[in-house]
Amino acid sequence: MPSISTPPELRSGAAWLASATPEQVDDFIGGLSDGALLALPWLFEFWALPHQLPPEGAWRSWVIMGGRGAGKTRAGAEWVRAQVEGARPCDPGLASRVALVGETIEQAREVMVFGESGLLACSPPDRRPAWEATRKRLVWPNGAVAQIFSAHEPESLRGPQFDAAWVDELAKWKRAEEAWDMLQFALRLGDSPRQVVTTTPRNVGVLKAIVKNPSTVITHAPTEANRAYLASSFLEEVRARYRGTRLGRQELDGELLEEAEGALWSAAALEAARVEQAPALGRVVVAVDPPVTGHGGSDACGIVVAGVVMEGPPQDWRAYVLEDASVAAASPDGWARAAIAAMERHGAERLVAEVNQGGDLVESVIRQVDPLVPYRAVRAARGKAARAEPVAAVYEQGRVAHLRGLGALEDQMAQMTAQGFLGSGSPDRVDALVWALTDLMIVPAQGWRRPRVRGL
Repeated sequence: MPSISTPPELRSGAAWLASATPEQVDDFIGGLSDGALLALPWLFEFWALPHQLPPEGAWRSWVIMGGRGAGKTRAGAEWVRAQVEGARPCDPGLASRVALVGETIEQAREVMVFGESGLLACSPPDRRPAWEATRKRLVWPNGAVAQIFSAHEPESLRGPQFDAAWVDELAKWKRAEEAWDMLQFALRLGDSPRQVVTTTPRNVGVLKAIVKNPSTVITHAPTEANRAYLASSFLEEVRARYRGTRLGRQELDGELLEEAEGALWSAAALEAARVEQAPALGRVVVAVDPPVTGHGGSDACGIVVAGVVMEGPPQDWRAYVLEDASVAAASPDGWARAAIAAMERHGAERLVAEVNQGGDLVESVIRQVDPLVPYRAVRAARGKAARAEPVAAVYEQGRVAHLRGLGALEDQMAQMTAQGFLGSGSPDRVDALVWALTDLMIVPAQGWRRPRVRGL
């Protein structure tokens, strides 16, 4: 699954014009013939952003993953143009039978065909296809045809055959796997049939399978990559509201955030737990999950800061996860200093550290940095998933909130299931979170007894 990264020196013509002096722009425009000047607005290669240009190589599927408004639709429409158009309006192109597949017929028509970045808007007058409404298709002057289909009706793709396809917003199709499979059987004309997928990513099986396919290439870009064509007020509003959240990473940064089936923490639950700031806290702790070794190949050292509002009995307390201060491949001295620095930033009362791997050496390393730090060693008697389940139950009760900026921690949480951690590496950040919330919420609740009332 190659991922395409365009070097900065390969800037688009639009980027060059934006940075050129008025004299350079005048020289450039003045050097164009009348024909070239008329053609310039329709030369997408000149205006395109790097993620909108087709990758080189022998790929079958090109997946364009991007945030809202990142220019995905325009890239899909321009790729179809490049496939069907020849050197002159009536000359054949690389493809002559194209499938345009949207979630519904209406969405395919209104976005892919008639939209502001759709095929009709992107086509120059002498090459603009004609829309045949009764047959739900576009026909170009050279005879090429693009037929629209609904992903709600996968069987409609049984029978036709194509040499190119454009798939839009695959990640939100309700019958995505069925529709995708039917399209693959239909994409069988020509020497090298290809397809482009334009979508905002979501954690769905069909998309994850496509991006892992060796014949797939990917380009991606955040919403802000296309900021020149977006309202500044829109960007300010969505960044202020969704910055540092999983939803923002998905919808604005175009990241594919995976979530394991049966995860103890769902993406929706984590988003529901989001708060802008924590209130005054009764206690704050820093929990540490030290790596087994301390060299460049070690796991990260999980360091999580959390606090609690202690109002009423412990069963009513509410916790706030304040910071993920984890450090990667740090030496023992490095992670110890990072943990103590986190304590100082948040005024924490205690440092909690797991000692299963390091034993007394963990405390020794910490004491070398601060001999007087309040410290509690904890030893795991159960597996990671078993330790995490009581903490996950506290989340289900709505008693834990997250501040922004916990993306890496939340990614691990979304891969933790009752059967174990399904992500790569060690769930070091989740381990630290579990120790912090166990100290703040689970242990006090286990030791609390409801007062008896005489006479009842």
